[in-house]
Amino acid sequence: MEIKEKIKEKLKDKIIEWYEHSPKRIYISINFKDLKETAQFLFKELGLRFATASGTDTPKGIEILYHFSFDKTGEIFSLRVLIKDKNNPQIDSLTSIFVASEWIEREIWELLGVKFLGHPNLKHLLLHEDWPESKYPLRKNSS
Repeated sequence: MEIKEKIKEKLKDKIIEWYEHSPKRIYISINFKDLKETAQFLFKELGLRFATASGTDTPKGIEILYHFSFDKTGEIFSLRVLIKDKNNPQIDSLTSIFVASEWIEREIWELLGVKFLGHPNLKHLLLHEDWPESKYPLRKNSS
């Protein structure tokens, strides 16, 4: 069975939207509450490699994309989650599944203000230690 079918079969109702930008570039929108379970499935059960995450401030909320690579075929699967609460954006940390997420979560926390619940070391990585709280450089209306 092809990796795409395995993912669709396992995630079923968790998939809000499945979008194939190209045959090897797939975006999977899921509820942010399903992130940890979904990431664990991709990483531990299917053997996809966590590449990185990226975040952006959108009119609907803070969107985070978690990019996974299936190196055998060159396919990239991006989990897309939307955190609607811009006043208190929170999401589970993935550091308990793979430590590779530790630095990128710190970066997203600093630059977009997303609190990663369960992160072991949420402290400044890029910005100076005395950078003002609630001032997020990548937020469109950061106060």
